[in-house]
Amino acid sequence: MTKGRLEAFSDGVIAIIITIMVLELKVPHGDQPEALAPLVPVLMSYVLSFVFLGIYWSNHHHLLQAIKHVDGRVLWANLHLLFWLSLTPFVTAWMGENHFTAWPVALYGVVLTGSAIAYYILVRALLAVHGEESVLAAAIRSDFKGKVSIVIYLVAMPFAFVNSWLACSCYLLVALIWLVPDPRIERTLRP
Repeated sequence: MTKGRLEAFSDGVIAIIITIMVLELKVPHGDQPEALAPLVPVLMSYVLSFVFLGIYWSNHHHLLQAIKHVDGRVLWANLHLLFWLSLTPFVTAWMGENHFTAWPVALYGVVLTGSAIAYYILVRALLAVHGEESVLAAAIRSDFKGKVSIVIYLVAMPFAFVNSWLACSCYLLVALIWLVPDPRIERTLRP
């Protein structure tokens, strides 16, 4: 089975997720700059989620560049990832509308954790198809960034009940870790 349909479907789903998120940004009532003030938390949660979705899209693209074909396991693993990513608009809106209070921030962390675990599963499914001697295996190696991201999310979620900004700082830390597309794959694929 070729990877083309998987790439196209995933790109489309991520584009729809981003579109849903931006539609949640409501136009303020009033024409003065101060009318934007109540929207700051909503905009902050949107920007954070947009960055995360961009990171997943970019790394998913790089990941699929390192493979030749997919199988049923990979299709289901990819759907699992898209499921978690599709929850992003809901938790983003809830967190922004409630000004980053504990429960929305913690649930945001649950979705981030689910997405990270799903991405890890997708990588493992692709490695199972392509083998330990593949270009992908050479590029991924131990996947330290993927594992440490999950740990940071798991630590951050309880922080939401102590200080929600501390939890958000942990989420932001993971975004900073992943902001640059995974160079391991680019280096491995470079002629």
